[in-house]
Amino acid sequence: MLRSHWRPGPAADTDGPVLVSVTDFTFTKRLDLPGIARAAIGLRRTWPALDGAVGLWLWTAPRSRRCGAVSVWTGEEALHGFVARPDHVAIMRKYRARGVAKATTWVSPALDETAIWRDAYRVLMGSGTTAGRSR
Repeated sequence: MLRSHWRPGPAADTDGPVLVSVTDFTFTKRLDLPGIARAAIGLRRTWPALDGAVGLWLWTAPRSRRCGAVSVWTGEEALHGFVARPDHVAIMRKYRARGVAKATTWVSPALDETAIWRDAYRVLMGSGTTAGRSR
């Protein structure tokens, strides 16, 4: 698995609990990966301006035809605001029928990048459980 470096958001200095969202998209055709990656990088560029965004990693497992994000938010409202953005909605509509998307969220007691990535990695590898919920 490859991952980007941590991209802090405008709420990177938040104290207290944070909402972690892990997305996992398994695409049907390998040829879709470049377009998906470009779309993800485009969204990542807007990260510093997103209300409630704490931080983000993009990840990919090309041999498994999987990619996604581990994003950290101040709460549900911030995550929902991002998910409803027109650029995100357009990307999801474009690629939704080209694979299977899964997502799960949980609340972490504090922003601990090492612990959050460890738990997200376990979820992505199928060996982790969280108190979160799948969507």
